[in-house]
Amino acid sequence: MASIEEPWLRGGENDVPAVGRAVLHALQLADEDLRKWCGSLSDEELNARPSGLAAVAFHIRHVARSVDRLLTYAEAKSLSEEQMALLRAEGDAFATRDELFAELTAALEDAGRRVCALARMNPEEPRTVGKRRLPTTLGGLLVHVADHTQRHVGQAITTSKSVRGRIP
Repeated sequence: MASIEEPWLRGGENDVPAVGRAVLHALQLADEDLRKWCGSLSDEELNARPSGLAAVAFHIRHVARSVDRLLTYAEAKSLSEEQMALLRAEGDAFATRDELFAELTAALEDAGRRVCALARMNPEEPRTVGKRRLPTTLGGLLVHVADHTQRHVGQAITTSKSVRGRIP
């Protein structure tokens, strides 16, 4: 039987410093919520764009790929050509449920390993983001991984409800 408590209330990840632990819990909750609210949608429903909204498929793809990009910046690296190509393809038309959730699973597993390593570093270390090299910190990037992910999970859930006719 699944726990009714959110990941941050389950007491896990205690070997990871607090900021990293919070990010891990946010990613775990994102995975659980996407599977609960979007996991039973058909391929057509995942790709539907009710009232012109971005498709659930887009949000799932974006979560997986943006976490990778943000963690690349947190690791003080630049994005690769492959990451840039994947960014440009996030809005591509059709994706199957199996493809989307396989990509999400792989991305979140990879992110978990990376967050654990980054969480042991000084969160005040300077970092930059994007071609313009906008200033931030390691801690700022880690926190943004969590809040950006949760924002898109909420949008995916709302769109899934609309697709199912639960929102007029």
